[in-house]
Amino acid sequence: MMVQSCPEASPAKWHLAHTTWFFESFVLREFLVGYKVFNPDFAWLFNSYYLSFAAFPEKRLRSSFSRPPLDEILCYRRNVDEAIEQLIERCPDPEALKRIELGANHEEQHQELLLTDILHAFFTNPLRPAYLPASPRDRQAGPSLAVPPQWVEFEGGLVAVGNMGGGFSFDNEMPRHRVWLEPYALANRLVTNGEYAAFIADGGYQRPELWLSAGWDTVRRESWRAPLYWSNADGAWTLFTLCGEQSLDAMASAPVSQVSYYEADAYARWAGQRLATEFEWEAAAPEQARNHLVEGNLLDSGNLLPVPATDLLQSEGPAQRQKSRLMQAWGDCWEWTASAYLGYPGFRPLPGSLGEYNGKFMSGQMVLRGGSCVTPAAHIRASYRNFFAPETRWQYSGIRLAQAKPEKS
Repeated sequence: MMVQSCPEASPAKWHLAHTTWFFESFVLREFLVGYKVFNPDFAWLFNSYYLSFAAFPEKRLRSSFSRPPLDEILCYRRNVDEAIEQLIERCPDPEALKRIELGANHEEQHQELLLTDILHAFFTNPLRPAYLPASPRDRQAGPSLAVPPQWVEFEGGLVAVGNMGGGFSFDNEMPRHRVWLEPYALANRLVTNGEYAAFIADGGYQRPELWLSAGWDTVRRESWRAPLYWSNADGAWTLFTLCGEQSLDAMASAPVSQVSYYEADAYARWAGQRLATEFEWEAAAPEQARNHLVEGNLLDSGNLLPVPATDLLQSEGPAQRQKSRLMQAWGDCWEWTASAYLGYPGFRPLPGSLGEYNGKFMSGQMVLRGGSCVTPAAHIRASYRNFFAPETRWQYSGIRLAQAKPEKS
C-alpha cells in the first residue's frame, strides 16, 4: 500500500485517500449542509494538482506518507461514503449529482492507474512477483497466431467529432464540432510484440533517422533499447506482465504495450506508415460505441494483459470474421495518435477548481484513444480522450498503423 516505484506512480493507499478526498472536497463541502470535514490536513495532503484549491506535497514524496495509517484512511472512506448517501437521500441540487458522477468517473480512472502502478512496482521488485497467476486457459494454450494484417478503408470527408451527449463526458470531449478528413485507412489490428521485435532486430533504437528529434534525445538519455517491461537474457526476450514474466515467443501475437509516443512514431516510420489522428480514430470507431456499447479486452474481461486479436474472434460467427473491420478498437492498449492534446474549438473548462481537471494539461501532451486491458468497460467511449507526455511508457499504450491513402496492389 506504500510502494511508489517511480515519480509518475502513486501508492495504493494514496489512490484510496485521493479518490475519497475528491468527493469530500468537490461534493460534500459544497452541497451537504452541516458536513464536518473529516481531517483538515487531508484537504492539502491528498490534493493531486488543484492549485486553486489548496497547496499539496510534491508527488514523488507520496510513498513517505506513513501517517495517516491505513485504518484511518479506511475510516475516512466510510465517513465520506455515508455522507454521500445522506446527500443523495436528500434529493440534492442537480449540480451535486453531476459532481458525484464526475467523482465516480474520476475513481474509475484511478482503478486503472492502480493496476498500472502495481505493474511498475512489481517489475522493479527484484523478485518480479506476479500480481495474479495466469488463467488456466493461458497455461494450457500455446502461442496464438496473429490475425493477418489488413487495411480497413474510410472515405473521410466532413465528419462530426466530440461527445454527442446522452451520457457522461469530460469537458475535454466537448463541444462537438466538424473536421475534414482526407480518405485514409487503418490497420485492422494493433502492432504485435513479434512485429515490434523485428523493429528492434533491424536496429530501430540505433537509427536516428527514424526518430523525432526529441524522441532520439530521449532514447539516448534513457538508454532505451526496447519497450519498458522487456528484458533480454542470453539473447532471449521476456515481457513482464501482471501475470508475471512471459517469453516473447508466448506473447508474440499479442499487442506490443508500454511504448511511448516516440517509439510508436518511430515504428510507424520504420514500417513506412504513420499514426492516425485522433479524429480519424474517432470517425472509424464502431457505431455501437457511440451509443455507449463497448466490447473488447477491457478490465472486465479479467485478462489484465493485452491478448492476440485471434482470441477476440473466438465467439464471433464466420461472417463477422471474414468482414474487414477494425479489431482491438476497445481495450488491449491505448492507441497513440498523431494529435496533440488541445482544446476543441469553443472549449470551456468547468468553473472553479474543477476547471483544472483537464484544461491545464493542454500543452506538451499527445492524445490516446480506445482504452486498455485495465480500463473499466463502462468508462470508455468513442469520444474519450486520454493524454500523456510523449515520453510516457508506464501505461498500457500501443500502436495502430494508418495510411494517408490506401495502397492498391
